Amino acid sequence: MSKDIATPGRTTEILKKYGFLFKKSLGQNFLIDSNILTRITDTAEITKETNVIEIGPGIGALTEQLAKTANEVVAFEIDQRLLPILDDTLSNYDNVRVVHNDVLKADVAEVITEQFAKPELPLKIVANLPYYVTTPIILKLLHDNIPADSMTFMLQKEVADRISAVPSTKSYGSLTIAIQFYMEAELAFIVPKTVFMPQPNVDSAVIHLKRRKEPLAKVNDEEFFFEVTRASFAQRRKTLWNNLASKFPALKPRKEELVEGLNAIGIDLIRRGETLDIPEFAKLSNFLADFLAEK
Repeated sequence: MSKDIATPGRTTEILKKYGFLFKKSLGQNFLIDSNILTRITDTAEITKETNVIEIGPGIGALTEQLAKTANEVVAFEIDQRLLPILDDTLSNYDNVRVVHNDVLKADVAEVITEQFAKPELPLKIVANLPYYVTTPIILKLLHDNIPADSMTFMLQKEVADRISAVPSTKSYGSLTIAIQFYMEAELAFIVPKTVFMPQPNVDSAVIHLKRRKEPLAKVNDEEFFFEVTRASFAQRRKTLWNNLASKFPALKPRKEELVEGLNAIGIDLIRRGETLDIPEFAKLSNFLADFLAEK
């Protein structure tokens, strides 16, 4: 078996063999440090009883490590130029299938059923995500309710900070809530930009998201809950009242009544969105939904 893909020499050799040129528009940065890949698979807790979906395998560096430890790996690759390279670099692994598709457009649940020999095994999602599509991909996987026990992503450190943030911090916002509502988020480790080819401009981080048994708070309408949280952070320096009144103009004529009702459940409209935790946002959205429904 050939030496690991994730070394500067082997990666350069593969790129030269196929005359591959990086596409900036696809955010392609390939890992060239196998120790980082081992740490990712360890963080993801991959075993031979685990199926893995990978997003954006590149030339197969992370795919190779996943194949060594997982039952089966199904990798989504959007760049057709990489398909013959992956056929070559992963030829020693019969437990890997590469799907030429954009994960943002794919029916991932259908792919799971069709591509895994044992789709009933625990599923994990692992990816080195391009910076420009990180948030849409994670939110799509959550929105589509893909039955993954956990998701382990390498992404821009700033985004990892936002996902794993706590209330009353600069990084805490609607993205934090959108993910932590369903998943426990842990920033596992920082990845320096020097372990990529080509080098990105910023450091990365690996984040581990573990599915909660049930959402963090009880909400009567999830769609409205997320609408309220996004509105509450529309202008971070503004109060809840200013942001919510801007989003829901029907609140303005009834401000006194609203203030009285929210005070009764411990929420003051002069607070900023960043000071509310997820259970408080649940109370706020449940109250607002009923309040706005009143004639």
